[in-house]
Amino acid sequence: MAFFLCVLEDAFFGALAGIGFASISNPPHNAYPYCALISAVGHGVRYFLMNNAYHPESLIVASFVASLVIGFMAVALARMAKCPPETFSFPSLLPMIPGMYAYRTVEALVMCLFTQDEDLFNHYLYLCTSNGFTCAFDILGMVLGATLPIFFLNKISYRATRHVD
Repeated sequence: MAFFLCVLEDAFFGALAGIGFASISNPPHNAYPYCALISAVGHGVRYFLMNNAYHPESLIVASFVASLVIGFMAVALARMAKCPPETFSFPSLLPMIPGMYAYRTVEALVMCLFTQDEDLFNHYLYLCTSNGFTCAFDILGMVLGATLPIFFLNKISYRATRHVD
């Protein structure tokens, strides 16, 4: 029961962040509930996959699966909102960007540049590459996961803003 509440809490804050990121791109007002729903489900799926007790997944796999869910939901709900699927998928992905990994990559790179000790340099270089690869592959997985449903369901996604049945 406590784990379920943690998933719901993560989904709630993911929805708030999705609404915040959606407001930056100025979508139509009817798009905000869809952005909140898609962001909440995507963030909740990622949290569930990363933190379940039976088979926890890595950040990269969990983010890829969550972004696939976001992409499919965006395509499915785009026709109802009469907006392109990207209107919902990109604000929903932004809260899942691994900011701490990017920060630690840059921090380790700066520490590499300013250290004189070879062992310390190797340690910071290791941190830079490890965090950098994690961040890069996580973002690549999220981009692929969000765009593949648009290409797989192109007849649905490209007709979302058309008034053709």
